Amino acid sequence: MKLNVQWLNLSPPRILVLGFAGIILLGTLLLMLPASSQSGGSLPFIDALFTATSAVCVTGLVVVDTGTHFSVLGQVIIALLIQIGGLGFMTMATLVAIAFKRRISLRERLILQEAMNQNTMEGIVRLIRKVVAYSLIIEVVCGTLFAIRWSFDMPLGQAMYYGYWHAISMFNNAGFDMFGDFRSLTSYVYDPLVNFTAMFLIISGGIGFVVLSDLIDYHKTRKISLHSKVVLLTTGLLIMLGALVIFVFEFNNPRTLGGLNWGGKILGSFFQSVTPRTAGANTVDIAGLRQATQFFMIILMFIGASPGSTGGGIKTTTFMIMIGAVIAMMRGREDIVFFRYRLLQERIFKALTITLLALLLIITVTMILSTTEDSGFLMILFETTSAFGTVGLSMGLTLKLTTFGKLLICFTMFAGRLGPITLAYALGQKKGKELYRYPEGKMIIG
Repeated sequence: MKLNVQWLNLSPPRILVLGFAGIILLGTLLLMLPASSQSGGSLPFIDALFTATSAVCVTGLVVVDTGTHFSVLGQVIIALLIQIGGLGFMTMATLVAIAFKRRISLRERLILQEAMNQNTMEGIVRLIRKVVAYSLIIEVVCGTLFAIRWSFDMPLGQAMYYGYWHAISMFNNAGFDMFGDFRSLTSYVYDPLVNFTAMFLIISGGIGFVVLSDLIDYHKTRKISLHSKVVLLTTGLLIMLGALVIFVFEFNNPRTLGGLNWGGKILGSFFQSVTPRTAGANTVDIAGLRQATQFFMIILMFIGASPGSTGGGIKTTTFMIMIGAVIAMMRGREDIVFFRYRLLQERIFKALTITLLALLLIITVTMILSTTEDSGFLMILFETTSAFGTVGLSMGLTLKLTTFGKLLICFTMFAGRLGPITLAYALGQKKGKELYRYPEGKMIIG
């Protein structure tokens, strides 16, 4: 088997769009097979499309319960779609090419660079090897921990199956679960092993493979890149701030943390702070949260994970650049500086573009769904942001979506997984650098 995409004669963003769309279509057809359902019936096309899109885009929003509707075959197909979607189809194709000792061409390296959101092609194939190795090791170790814990609640074979299946889902920040009745991990709100293992999977999958590589190789290099420093700092701050806000807002809420002891409140606060980082699992009832908490989680979902990870959102680095720009402007400085490094204006423009495109997409989809769906505005905004951030948390709207609503959410998940700029490049024609500049003009701002 040879990895060869030159005949397509398409730009890397368009190849990524077509590749993900192709995997979604294949997954849709496979999930429609009677053998994929426990009942032996065929899943309607729109529901199969929604499930496949949610799996490939590692979101976790579902219109049918994964644990009770799908057979073992259907569940394995979903797990494979999650793994391919989380690591990226080009990563999987490169892995096959490496296994068959095929040479990776320059064009294919360009596509990998786009897929992994890297600034350079240098070491991209080496990074792919690390991505696959780290992913498998983390999933196997954490899956084993899950299996050991769940072996006390179910037969050993089922515990192992559940353990590794959920490890794949959580490391890839997918949010799918098989506990039935859309319960997610609410039965384990007090369980430290399940909570800490799940949070480790979510965070390690969400910080990005470059950061993982830096951390693992630190004992050799004794260096951490600027990117990794910003990601780790932002991730830590958001988790701590999120846990504090959720703890304060939900402390006396009888539908969430109010009925838990102090240990449950702390675990629940931290887990619900980690999971909006595009994971989708939950240990308390999301619909039972206070509106202030739900809106705060919308902000966390909008920020999302980090570049080159299995998660979505505008990304932590984009958020920090925007914060840095505000601070620099307030201090009267021209440059954004992190850890004594100045950022190029190109990075700032890209961060601004990503943020505005994401806001425009979420606002547009929310406005349209507000006219087509019979639900409250906050619920629609929550579901839309969850879809864009490929989070998978839901207040219950997904189950009530109309056919048009399901298609619109599918597009939102697709755009969120690929990223607004990649999708814009794929749909438009990227022009070369202009050979001239217009005279400078002045405008009054503020």
